[in-house]
Amino acid sequence: MIGSLGAAPEGGCSRAGCREAATWRIDWRNPKIHHADRVKTWLACDEHVDYLREFLAARSFPVRVSAFDASAPFDAAPAPLGEVPSSGGDGA
Repeated sequence: MIGSLGAAPEGGCSRAGCREAATWRIDWRNPKIHHADRVKTWLACDEHVDYLREFLAARSFPVRVSAFDASAPFDAAPAPLGEVPSSGGDGA
């Protein structure tokens, strides 16, 4: 789901209207409609990572935030997420 919310192309932030480069990867799922192995990914710049994480966590979606490196190969199948939303654990 990279590129949703009007994201900039090629690793841009998923926040609507933002065209900054992404530095964070936000993996999430909606447990009401997706099994644990169905994980979606948004990308975020430094300015919007907290906004996007809180947007998802407020809906009780499991969320994992990690650093994003646009030059590294993208893992299209991240590990399943737990049921409890997290604050990222890495200071995000």
